[in-house]
Amino acid sequence: MTEWKEYKLGEVVSIASGFAYKGEYIGKGDGLLLGMGCVSYKEKFLMSGARPYLGDCAERYYANAGDIVLATRQQSDNLPILGMPAIIPNELKDKKLIVGANLYRVTNNSDFDNKYIYWLLKTPAYVRHIASCKTGTTVGMITKADIENFVFIAPDKSKRKQILETIGSLDDKIDLLHRENATLEQMAETLFRQWFVVETKEEWEEGTVADLVEFNPTRKLVKGTIAPFLEMSNLSTSTYAPTYWYNRAFSSGSKFQNGDTLLARITPCLENGKTAYVDFLNENQVGWGSTEFIVMHSKLGIHSFFSYVIAKYQDFRDYAESCMSGSSGRQRVDVDNLKNYPINIPDKTAIAYFNSEIDTMVSKMNNNNKQIQTLIQTRDGLLPRLMSGEINLLKG
Repeated sequence: MTEWKEYKLGEVVSIASGFAYKGEYIGKGDGLLLGMGCVSYKEKFLMSGARPYLGDCAERYYANAGDIVLATRQQSDNLPILGMPAIIPNELKDKKLIVGANLYRVTNNSDFDNKYIYWLLKTPAYVRHIASCKTGTTVGMITKADIENFVFIAPDKSKRKQILETIGSLDDKIDLLHRENATLEQMAETLFRQWFVVETKEEWEEGTVADLVEFNPTRKLVKGTIAPFLEMSNLSTSTYAPTYWYNRAFSSGSKFQNGDTLLARITPCLENGKTAYVDFLNENQVGWGSTEFIVMHSKLGIHSFFSYVIAKYQDFRDYAESCMSGSSGRQRVDVDNLKNYPINIPDKTAIAYFNSEIDTMVSKMNNNNKQIQTLIQTRDGLLPRLMSGEINLLKG
């Protein structure tokens, strides 16, 4: 077996602080300001954490596709993102990227592959190291030196490549299933547009979205009950499946069941597209989450996924934005106004056809998500054993 050597992380990378940006430049311009919202416990990178930015900065704050950034702080013990990495996707290769003040940028100074470093920073050993270095109570923080002092072992370059290939084969399957689900979501939206927007029948009655969707339906959950909790930060902007949830004693917040759709009602989460379709609970189980969720559930026997599709429909979202009120930066959707969004009421034939087609798509997405969770468990279980040399699945 190839000899493994001990390293300090600071021997292979350097850590630099992000840019102390100007708030008035956020939300406009052709640059993208990367913030802590790009970092997730589960995902490699969240696009919702990148915001348009008009200002400029020193060259040392710019980043490129493939670069790694780390979260410098954490406001909840239940969301373990402190020191966690995000790797900038290739789709941002042509963008002007600025690393924001709440991130550290990782610069590779060695022959270690950036992807290898990324997965190293996802191992339990690294997570434990960060936890031991954490300071602060309300807001947990770490220093650049804390990160650079992380000690690990690694084999030579050829073996590191084989480890990456092993992890990457699982990760590629996960990405493929995510892309398939994204395609199925697009098909569902196309079906919705065809039947509810383009080919509406003259005999259909004019109505509002409140005729087809119940808003904030009654869900019962006794205070203090331990139940699945979903943070706003873990709603995706690109797929219906949230990235992470955990059990927590119910205090106050929105309540939901399988088949409900969660729509962010506060700026900028609404504009960013944060939406979820709930299918991760047990039968008849009630979960809960942010008070900033609008809970939607289909009526008139329409498939429950209808509420998600309309929540993602751009015209409906534009209407929701027009229903926002409140002070700048903390505006929220007025649900009573949102209920007035105009839509025709389909007949039973259209509902039956839509339900039949959409049920096939949703079943496939649900099966894909189950496979994704299984593959993630396999990958995450294998990762620390490969990265520590505990097991060797490789030849040579």
